Amino acid sequence: MAGKIQEKMEVIGADGVHVGTVDRVEGDRIKLTKRDSGEGSHRGHHHTVPMSLVAEIEGDTVRLSANADVAVTFEEEERGA
Repeated sequence: MAGKIQEKMEVIGADGVHVGTVDRVEGDRIKLTKRDSGEGSHRGHHHTVPMSLVAEIEGDTVRLSANADVAVTFEEEERGA
């Protein structure tokens, strides 16, 4: 499934809420663009979401198996990236 995920695809939770935009896939994680990095101390850092949360790919959208508010708890922050 990772091979189907392309740059600039929207990542949404199972609830249809925007989680981020794909920058690229790195190993078993989807790296989100910096502009979707949030506010405060999270601003300007890439975040990644595990591929294990991907439920399906619909056109230009990556749908996760978890709702957006739960999916962000699985995010990892990459400083200096």
